[in-house]
Amino acid sequence: MMLPITAYGHPTLKKKGEEIDENYPDLKELIENMFETMYESNGVGLAAQQVNRAIRLFLVDATPFEPDYPEAKDFKKVFINAQMISQQGEEWEFEEGCLSVPGINEYVSRKPVIYMSYYDENFIFHEKEKFEGIQARIMQHEYDHTDGIVFIERLPNFKKVLLKRKLNDITTGKFKPAYKMLYPRKKKMH
Repeated sequence: MMLPITAYGHPTLKKKGEEIDENYPDLKELIENMFETMYESNGVGLAAQQVNRAIRLFLVDATPFEPDYPEAKDFKKVFINAQMISQQGEEWEFEEGCLSVPGINEYVSRKPVIYMSYYDENFIFHEKEKFEGIQARIMQHEYDHTDGIVFIERLPNFKKVLLKRKLNDITTGKFKPAYKMLYPRKKKMH
């Protein structure tokens, strides 16, 4: 089932995710729905915050990057309760986009190598696993979501100022992507 994507400005995107266990209600169904939502929206990663759940869950499928990045081939994974152990190497810039911030792509600097511990969808623990290149890039973007961080926050202040109108259009629903969005509630006037 296709889930609505939380739009930039939605409070759930700012929430740090809570850890879950294998008894989390309808976890398998949630993961299936998240993959379907990600594919239908043409994404390569999706975090639970983006489907209005403040939990430590994200998934990735880097396959669309395979023509330029061979390590993307068959890189489809689920990450539950992921913890960043370390980041290494000289930061590199790459143009990122986000399903919660449609129509905006900006260059973000991130480390090329990361080590992460996490549980997969079968709750098998993976301790200090190494990821590089485009895999690490996508994972850092999604991991940020589980900490309540949207990639826009990683941009220089002058960029944020330049994007203010576009971001406001996303938050208020004036910019409509091809997929269903969940917008922040408007504050009632008293």
